[in-house]
Amino acid sequence: MHTYKCKWFLEELNEYLDDTADAELRQRIEQHIHECPNCWVVFDSTKKTLAVYKGMEAQNVPADVEQRLLKVLQQKLKPNHDEIR
Repeated sequence: MHTYKCKWFLEELNEYLDDTADAELRQRIEQHIHECPNCWVVFDSTKKTLAVYKGMEAQNVPADVEQRLLKVLQQKLKPNHDEIR
């Protein structure tokens, strides 16, 4: 069972995908994804998702949508006076 290794893998995956992991960590992650089909799927899906995201052009948010979003966020961030009492 790979449960411990899988948890470790998930904790270290960002460093690997960001290319900030040292050589030893990269080797350990690569060994794990070769041994664990579930983590290989997570790795492959995440890597492909990042590639799609990075290839997208930035989109402007329409002004009316931005205003509605800001209004909702302000409401959510307001302190609830009932909770303060």
